[in-house]
Amino acid sequence: MADQKPEIFELSNGSMQVMISNYGATITSLSVPDKNGKLADVVLGFDSVDPYVKGLAPYFGCIVGRVANRIKEGKFVLNGVLYTLPINKPPNSLHGGNKGFDKKVWDVVEHKKDGEKPSITFKYFSADGEEGYPGAVTVTATYTLTSATTVRLDMEAVPENKATPISLAQHTYWNLAGHDSGDILNHRIQIWASHITPVDDNTVPTGEIMPVKGTPFDFTQEKRIGESIGEVGIGYDHNYVLDCSDKEKDGLKHAAMLKDPTSSRTLNLWTNAPGMQFYTGNYVDGVNGKGGAVYGKHAGVCMETQGFPNAINQRNFPSIVVQPGHKHVHSMLFDFSTE
Repeated sequence: MADQKPEIFELSNGSMQVMISNYGATITSLSVPDKNGKLADVVLGFDSVDPYVKGLAPYFGCIVGRVANRIKEGKFVLNGVLYTLPINKPPNSLHGGNKGFDKKVWDVVEHKKDGEKPSITFKYFSADGEEGYPGAVTVTATYTLTSATTVRLDMEAVPENKATPISLAQHTYWNLAGHDSGDILNHRIQIWASHITPVDDNTVPTGEIMPVKGTPFDFTQEKRIGESIGEVGIGYDHNYVLDCSDKEKDGLKHAAMLKDPTSSRTLNLWTNAPGMQFYTGNYVDGVNGKGGAVYGKHAGVCMETQGFPNAINQRNFPSIVVQPGHKHVHSMLFDFSTE
């Protein structure tokens, strides 16, 4: 297949519109109605593909891999072999290295514009040794508008002939008041997780599983994001250990509910992943975004469902190693409403 150039594709069903680029399989814009039916774009990003290609995005909207989040000191041992990865967020390797899946042009293998469930499928082949990881892997990602205001993402990664760690995540920064509306500290969130994996000074999990009860990390009941944020350093950037919620939706468990009180826009997130990185955009600093908007600290919130950070080096964490003949499957549902 000829090299595809970075561009932006549209999925729309009359009530919501999503723009997605083949560069990093990135959601660049997502417009949903508020309680009065008024549309707003609720994701941070850029108007064209150029800033993404130039590396100006702090992982806005992309799919990150081969392994999301941090790997301690960029090292791990698998089947007796020591692997060394690029240290792109010293002293660790972050989100797949210098040129992870977010910085690759994926092939567009299918784009269904019409019908009840418009969708687009991207495919990427990651070679053996890419960014230091063992074994070749074929990755596909399909975004589908499954109902009037629901987006589903299905990701699959299949190793060719070597065991390899795989943990894909979707890294959209949400602001349900509108991408250009300021910070998300007044958003309310509920996270179906009664534990987190606490981190060391380099934001790597210590290996411990800590109850959130009685701490500023407790979002088991809906509360304002800004309520206790001052007690956790520069903001939240932590992996939540998702509980198995009683109710399921399309085989996925309830991870989080995010709500903007002003517009009443609500996002319910469902997933089959064991963890979710709750990140409050602490490092965003004066990024020139869409339509002249300038994004500052806490301009968006990420809810990255994922395998646990540094799981490859923590035996007590759910394994992210995928054996040949098996596949990594990660699905999520972004369900919007105006409750």
